[in-house]
Amino acid sequence: MARVTKREATRRDLVEQFVYLAENTGLDTAERFLDCAEASFNELATHPMIGAPLTLQNPALADLRKWRIRDFENHLIFYQPRPDGASIVRVLHAASDW
Repeated sequence: MARVTKREATRRDLVEQFVYLAENTGLDTAERFLDCAEASFNELATHPMIGAPLTLQNPALADLRKWRIRDFENHLIFYQPRPDGASIVRVLHAASDW
């Protein structure tokens, strides 16, 4: 079975986005964001190579890829493919300085 692992930074990112969406667009949208994020994480775990590869100089991030959260295309998932799924590194708004 495909496995999703989330780093601590990912958890913080999700909380920050949830709070922002709840305050600015309503609790229903914030909850839908979390549901869509989890669905997108599971999709990446099943198909870890679908995201666009990034070219970064940091060797620890050499295999980093990005993908969007379904229905929240302005929110990007940065992840590393793993043999058994995907490791979610960050979830950031596309307008941020990522």
